[in-house]
Amino acid sequence: MSVPNGPAHTASGLRCAYPCRFDGRGFLLGETGEKQIMTADGIGRALARIAHEILERHHGAEGLALVGIRTRGVPLAHRLAARLCEFEGAAVPVASLDINLYRDDLQARAHPRLRPTEMPVSIDGRRVVLVDDVLFTGRTVRAALDALNDFGRPRLVQLAVLIDRGHRQLPVRADYAGRNIPTSLDEEVKVRLTETDGADEVVLAQLPGGPVQL
Repeated sequence: MSVPNGPAHTASGLRCAYPCRFDGRGFLLGETGEKQIMTADGIGRALARIAHEILERHHGAEGLALVGIRTRGVPLAHRLAARLCEFEGAAVPVASLDINLYRDDLQARAHPRLRPTEMPVSIDGRRVVLVDDVLFTGRTVRAALDALNDFGRPRLVQLAVLIDRGHRQLPVRADYAGRNIPTSLDEEVKVRLTETDGADEVVLAQLPGGPVQL
């Protein structure tokens, strides 16, 4: 006889402390209703794959610069740089970019939070890879491109993101994506990183106020 809310059996016959619940897309449902998309190991594998793709496409790391979009794009850029150094044996400079003053909704923000932009090397003539956690409408990337123009003229600019969730409003696409996730507009993608949140994971959460207004 089964015991309600008791330990669940897995296909292998092992017993779990709590029953595992999954949604229709196969995402694990947590206690708060959040759906786990990626674990820490999954994030690590995705970044390793992106690093390999960057090296393959550019035939090495020479002339590259990584520019992380604040906030979580910055630690992701540093992690990618560490992978590039591990695979290629070359140090790739990492910059951080704050795009708040370049947002197209700046007038609607009463007190935009400004954070420092750090550009340790000139981007003139370099191949720049913008790094962000989630690609959604494309407006953040547009603002980042405008901000980059104030620091120089790169040879080319590419985009690397951990998650591409779709719903684009501008003609922007990722050159490198850790994972493409189909989402609805009443869902929020939350990327949590050890550097900013104390742990690594990506989850989907239901927006309490209904679909986001685009």
